[in-house]
Parts: sequence; structure tokens; C-alpha cells
Amino acid sequence: MKSSPKFLVRSALIAAIYAALTVLFGSFGYGPIQFRVAEALTVLPAIIPASIPGLFIGCILANWIGGFGIIDIVFGSLATLLAGISTYFLRKHRFLFPFPPVLFNAIIVGSYVYLLYDNSYSMILTMVFIGISELIICYGLGLPLIVFIEKNRVLKRALGFND
Repeated sequence: MKSSPKFLVRSALIAAIYAALTVLFGSFGYGPIQFRVAEALTVLPAIIPASIPGLFIGCILANWIGGFGIIDIVFGSLATLLAGISTYFLRKHRFLFPFPPVLFNAIIVGSYVYLLYDNSYSMILTMVFIGISELIICYGLGLPLIVFIEKNRVLKRALGFND
């Protein structure tokens, strides 16, 4: 991956958007049943490599501001990083772009949310809830976002589409 000034600015922009969206929607983005709208951005590594570090940093910021502690900051951000890298490698398979975020968040985030924060549901059920919410956001908002970016020349250029 590149580390040009454009790449760094794009990463920072995506980090800021991810963190802002997560904080803006507040409590909807945390807990055993969550709808983190910013997760729609996790499909971007398939077309914008600079989004991988951007999503990772944005998730660190969002989880730090969210106040759920160091476990959420470390493991939630790790799930996002692993999902971003995996999505990048699936870039030739559009329908699979959202799958890595769904999988990594369901397993990693679902595990620690159950163990540390809320065990009113079984661990498997907590993983399923987080997986379903991730599925809805990533497939329902993320894939249409990719189509929107691909059809918009200004956005494609600004975001470094396949740079």
C-alpha cells in the first residue's frame, strides 16, 4: 500500500467519517444489539485501499469515545482491521465485500460483548445479534454505497477509487 500524502489524507478522512457517524448515532452503535451505521464503510477497502487504515483508526477513536473500555478499543478495532484487509483481498467478488466485516464482528465483538458487558443472552445469540446487525448495515447500506461511489466521478477521484 502507498503512503503518499493523498493516501494519508484519504485515510484520515475515512477515519473521521467513521468516528463521527458512530458517535452521532450514539447508543445504537454499542452493546449486544447494535446498528453501527459507520460499518457501511467497511466495504470500502475493496475499492479504496486507503480506507483500511482509516477504518482502523476511526474505530479506535469511536470505541475510545464510546467509553466501553480498552477491550473494545483493542478487539473491536482489530475486528475492523481484519475485516478491512480481508475485504481488500475479496475486491474481485462484489457480493462478498460485506462478508468479512459480518464474520469478524460477529465472532470477535460478539464474544467480548457477551463476556465483558452483557450476558443476558447466550454468547452464540449475542454473536448472532451482532452478525445480523452487521449484515443489515454492510449489505443494506455498504453495497449501495459502493455503487453510488462507482457512479459518481467526483467521489471516485476524491476518494482514490482503485488508486
